[in-house]
Amino acid sequence: MYRLCLSFLIFMVSTMSAFGGKLEITIKGEGANGIVVIDLFEEIAPLHVERMLALASNGNYDGIVFHRVIEGFMAQTGDVQFGKLGDDIENAGRGGSAMPDLAAEFSNIPFDRGVVGMARAQNPNSANSQFFIMFNKGYFLNGQYTVVGKVLEGMDVVDTIKLGLGPNGAVLGAPDFMEIVRPQE
Repeated sequence: MYRLCLSFLIFMVSTMSAFGGKLEITIKGEGANGIVVIDLFEEIAPLHVERMLALASNGNYDGIVFHRVIEGFMAQTGDVQFGKLGDDIENAGRGGSAMPDLAAEFSNIPFDRGVVGMARAQNPNSANSQFFIMFNKGYFLNGQYTVVGKVLEGMDVVDTIKLGLGPNGAVLGAPDFMEIVRPQE
């Protein structure tokens, strides 16, 4: 039993370090075109980071639109159920992955410019696949949403993501999208 537990622990540690704790996102569209690198905070939100890395590794985030973009606030994406470019994205923002929702992993890290947080419904334990990137500080989110990382490179690309002009920041017409999302060493 000890060997089995030790083997599992070594596998988990090697898997996490193999990803390097970063995501590289190629963004395309009418507004943004470029690469964004996000440093993921495994120590702060291990379950959420593990989920994001799994979805990225499997290609689930590829082709997912930025469905909600509010000027001066944030850009939201990651709805792997209803947010696929080319599909009917009318319900984008209402779905998630087939995996169970995650319990909140709140921290003392403030929601500053470039911080990445997990989107959720009213229930704090309902984050699944969707995430958002802050354009500016949003301290009213502190202690209410899970911080998962911060933009290391490409904030200039994030700043050009097509704004949502519809209700509650919904993007109308052709939204910008994550063409390719992969873990980075």
